[in-house]
Amino acid sequence: MSKLYSVITTIQPPTPAVRGLCRSLRRVSGQLLVLGDRKGPQEYPLDGAELFALDRQLALPLRLPQLLPVNHYTRKNIGYLVAISRGAECIYETDDDNTPTAHWQLRDRTVQARKVNGPRWCNAYRYFSDELIWPRGLPLDQIAAAGKKPPAPSRASSVLSPIQQGLADGSPDVDAIWRLVLDKPFRFQPGASVALMSGVWCPFNSQSTWWWPEAYPLMYLPSFCTFRMTDIWRSFVAQRCLWALGGAVTFHAPEVVQQRNEHNLMKDFQDEVPGYLANDQIVRLLEEQPLEPGPEAVGANLLRCYEALIKQGILPRKERPLVKAWLADLKQVTGGLAL
Repeated sequence: MSKLYSVITTIQPPTPAVRGLCRSLRRVSGQLLVLGDRKGPQEYPLDGAELFALDRQLALPLRLPQLLPVNHYTRKNIGYLVAISRGAECIYETDDDNTPTAHWQLRDRTVQARKVNGPRWCNAYRYFSDELIWPRGLPLDQIAAAGKKPPAPSRASSVLSPIQQGLADGSPDVDAIWRLVLDKPFRFQPGASVALMSGVWCPFNSQSTWWWPEAYPLMYLPSFCTFRMTDIWRSFVAQRCLWALGGAVTFHAPEVVQQRNEHNLMKDFQDEVPGYLANDQIVRLLEEQPLEPGPEAVGANLLRCYEALIKQGILPRKERPLVKAWLADLKQVTGGLAL
């Protein structure tokens, strides 16, 4: 058995995309954990999927479920803790509108990838497309550079990559500005994976993302920022802490097709404004943090990064108890509590 767990949130009954995900998971003996919310669902009739409705979440012997806001994407954090408590050797997170393609496959934390050593801000999407496109979270003043051919990476070699991001065809994860100005169905080109080495920043999302145990503490999604920034700001903290581990984030050619759930693009834009204004400031602040090397320091490094964001006023003080509850629950479940 692969010990692969996949985690999604949803307020819908099983979608065609989730049915496709379960078919892919069954091929690799994977299990799907579905996190519901106040809006539902109360049952989830799908082979291979296990529902954690809100009442079941609140009954777990953990601190974080009581503190997380309801009707909120960050209840996904509970799914991570459940998977970790059950001995997950890999966690694949996605959304209920992403269907795995024939290229979707069970991955390994050590990957063959082309190493990218610069520039400081890297548009990873451009390694898989010649068109003007950029990931949600890339600072606006980097968009002009995003249209240029990126620096050539090295030849493919073995890279330790405890966090890996697969791209999405159809409706890739871009910001509201791209959708308002350039929106169209989109397909990336196939290509060898790229690994962004220490000091090279690129936002990654929570739509088709692979995590391995040394990076599990970095999965924490902050609650007290906008919905459009929670996974992006998490990605910046995760990258900074991952470099202290000697690892890299790897981007893969498309492995899912997204048939995007309905969005209000102007509401998306409003929710992205804090990132447009602060993303570069955030990474500069994270670069300044003195982090300790090694896997035993990951939790402390995570807390240090969030403390810095709170002190700077980027996140409010009420985020601190949630980060601490996450770390306490993580210690509890890795100590043997199976949820």
